[in-house]
Amino acid sequence: MGQSKNPRRVADNEAMAVSRMLRTSPQKLNLVAQMIRNKPVDKALTDLTFSKKRIAEDVKKTLQSAIANAENNHGLDVDELIVAEAWVGKNLVMKRGRPRARGRFGKILKPFSQVTIKVRQVGAEEEQA
Repeated sequence: MGQSKNPRRVADNEAMAVSRMLRTSPQKLNLVAQMIRNKPVDKALTDLTFSKKRIAEDVKKTLQSAIANAENNHGLDVDELIVAEAWVGKNLVMKRGRPRARGRFGKILKPFSQVTIKVRQVGAEEEQA
């Protein structure tokens, strides 16, 4: 009589993690996401560690969470993981403003975004190809 089981959103050799409400624009966050796509996770972690972008620290936490999910929840080998997908989405936008000349109002938009990182286990021979 209970609910039916939800199907998995990822394949058997994949794991993912999502970070929401990151205080940066999706355009800036996408620059960091492009930096790690289709790379082995150890190389991606190194790139994020030494990146000068402020948001790279939050993306690194999300990648570490995806790696931990792969290892603990799905039993995947950490040494064979690559960043299969990393995509960015918009979240809410805080609207603020400043008074301007002649009674007008200057809009200030403070966007939030989210990042989803999916890691996939590949064999050593697939990684080199």
